Amino acid sequence: MKVNILFPVLDEERRLEKGILKTLVFLKKNKLFDYQLTIIDNGSTDATEEISKRLCETHKEVRYLKTPEKGVGVAIRTGVADNTCEIVGYMDIDLSTKIDHLKEVQEIFENQPEVQIIKGSRLMKDSTVVGRKASREFTSQGLNTLLHIVFKNHFTDALCGFDFYRKETIEQLIADSSQDNGWFYTVELLLRAERRGLEVHDIPVIWKDDYDTKVKVIKTVVSYLKQIHLIKSEFIREDRKTSKS
Repeated sequence: MKVNILFPVLDEERRLEKGILKTLVFLKKNKLFDYQLTIIDNGSTDATEEISKRLCETHKEVRYLKTPEKGVGVAIRTGVADNTCEIVGYMDIDLSTKIDHLKEVQEIFENQPEVQIIKGSRLMKDSTVVGRKASREFTSQGLNTLLHIVFKNHFTDALCGFDFYRKETIEQLIADSSQDNGWFYTVELLLRAERRGLEVHDIPVIWKDDYDTKVKVIKTVVSYLKQIHLIKSEFIREDRKTSKS
């Protein structure tokens, strides 16, 4: 099994090298699976490109892709379009989700062929969250609650940046999804997966907040609300069309 770990980055010159090197050390030490680390630079203007290219020259497992557009959505689509590995997923470059959970990714995908998607969750009983600001916790809990009310989804934590898919599954989901460039695109993939009858396999994770991450809470919430409305409206139209046929 070969796994392609995507790292969407935007102006990450301070954390990029540390995150990639720590991941490489972990994977080489544990020998879980064959792997590729793909840095996807979506619009950086700092030294991210220079650092990425240097890492590629030093480590054959590291690949660098660049898109002029900003946004995690476009980064994920770019990475999946380039991917040739059986498993592809994404992680935050600050490694907020404990890297040890890659052991569970390997174990589940190799031993449970029916599982198509693995999703990290900070909201399960056995999850551990360290150092999270109350404002961010409130926003995350609120958005997850709203998703459950609107979509009746079963996955517990839509916004945790630790998702892995079998290659064919994510390619099919992307083909059916929008061209949204923002963070909510990752949620859209999960919602469409459940709508197709696929289980999103939640795993509890250890997650440590990174206070350096710049999150504009109000802007983010407004954006998510718009995307929730658009996708729900689309699902309603699809259901009506199906009921008439």
